Amino acid sequence: MKGLFQKGILPLAIATAFPGVVLAQDKVEAEVGFDLVSNYIWRGQDLGNISVQPSLAIGYKGLSLSAWGSVGFEKTDTKELDLTLGYEAGGFSVSVTDYWFNGGPGYFHYGSHNTNHTFEAQVGYDFGLLAFNWYTNFAGNVGYKSDGKKAYASYMSVSAPFKLGGLNWVATVGATPWENDFYAGGGNSEYSKAMVNGFAVCEVGITVEKELQITPSWTLPVFAQLVWNPATEGAHFVAGLSF
Repeated sequence: MKGLFQKGILPLAIATAFPGVVLAQDKVEAEVGFDLVSNYIWRGQDLGNISVQPSLAIGYKGLSLSAWGSVGFEKTDTKELDLTLGYEAGGFSVSVTDYWFNGGPGYFHYGSHNTNHTFEAQVGYDFGLLAFNWYTNFAGNVGYKSDGKKAYASYMSVSAPFKLGGLNWVATVGATPWENDFYAGGGNSEYSKAMVNGFAVCEVGITVEKELQITPSWTLPVFAQLVWNPATEGAHFVAGLSF
């Protein structure tokens, strides 16, 4: 997900670390755009193939409201719509996101056992060299344990931007701290297990972005990601364009 950022790797790093959160602004600012990706990989999970991912955001003095979506080219592809309310001050950020996927109960079904919504809280801090974030599902589809109890599935990540070979990079490591079926590989995964049994590293990734000079006044950001999921033994190579 992307916030109200100018194009570039630092925005990419912050957007990766703090989805839906924008930099502090002294006036109301809005942004609309979309990414085209070769496949949709999220926190080490395989959620789809070639996808268009639009975004819309508005922010004021660190407070932001954003919408982000993903849709594939096949009728059977899952459609996603996320709404995020966030706040950022200095290096600190906090947000609440409502994730929704089609293919089950309709959008306005919010029952604890009859909903395709997942509500997640995020808190994080960007130290400059490193950014740390913690995410926890607190309502809706929160993830479950093997005994059927709610897992309140959580995820933690550390991201570090750096420069190498004249390009800007971001390295990310993410893990889920306890047993849950929420981070078991994604709908397209061939992972044979129904759930992660405990603490598990689910994402080890590297992202690089480059600006392609299309005209004297317009550049097109392109990016590539290598992502490994040690928990599910998955590996992914993603390419994308940002408009």
